[in-house]
Amino acid sequence: MTKANSINGKKVLNSAVTVWFAIAVLGQWIFALYVLLFYAKAMATGHSENWNKALPNGYVTGDTLGNVVVGIHLLLAIIIIVGGPLQITPKVREYAPTFHRWNGRIYITIAFIMSVTGLYMVWVRGSIGGIVQHISISINAILIMIAATLTIKYAMDRNFKTHRIWAIRLFLLVNGVWFFRVGFFFWLTLHQRPVGFDPITFEGPFLSFLSFSQYIIPLTLFELYLKAKKSSSKKFIYITAMLIFLLTVIMGIGIFAASIGIWFPRMNY
Repeated sequence: MTKANSINGKKVLNSAVTVWFAIAVLGQWIFALYVLLFYAKAMATGHSENWNKALPNGYVTGDTLGNVVVGIHLLLAIIIIVGGPLQITPKVREYAPTFHRWNGRIYITIAFIMSVTGLYMVWVRGSIGGIVQHISISINAILIMIAATLTIKYAMDRNFKTHRIWAIRLFLLVNGVWFFRVGFFFWLTLHQRPVGFDPITFEGPFLSFLSFSQYIIPLTLFELYLKAKKSSSKKFIYITAMLIFLLTVIMGIGIFAASIGIWFPRMNY
């Protein structure tokens, strides 16, 4: 592979990542606005029971502790969804290092809290889906705490290169549930009906697959990206770029479908 081909391949790879990131951030901030205008608004106006329109067992009459845990989880979700992309944006880190440090501390603290509250919601409060989905969510929560710990460790060791890699892994893991929603709406758009799962029990082979894919696929593509950045194989670089572009298309369709079908309409409740 010539040096020119290598440079061109890396440009395509970087373009694929840039487009993916831009669309992901747009989708996540739309979702954050939805959480704010639907869940937070319902809580602020004293109508938390409206949570149950979108989140089964979200609000349970008489269960003060459980309702508080869910409320905290939702409010922190807004902060972490907005703050996450800013934390891994190089320009923000370069021009606003103080903000980067404090935003990172807040982000990691919230990641831990949301992991714990998420486990509570699944195993104590109860959630839709079957045991496979519950196990997957629990693994995701544990991986978030591991990634958060390593992100802190490498920052304290001043190994900033490894710190940034773990920060991106943390970002992908934290957004696992969001990837699940986007993937789910892509699947519905593709088939125009429930396929591979029961819409009543919310269980089935597709949802079992998606519950693990929500973090395995993004993490795998990130690892491929890291290898492609160092690779001298034109074929490997382009294949990785095309896989990222493919994921971006799937994600974009899912974001559009979720926005039109659920997020935008419920912002007006």
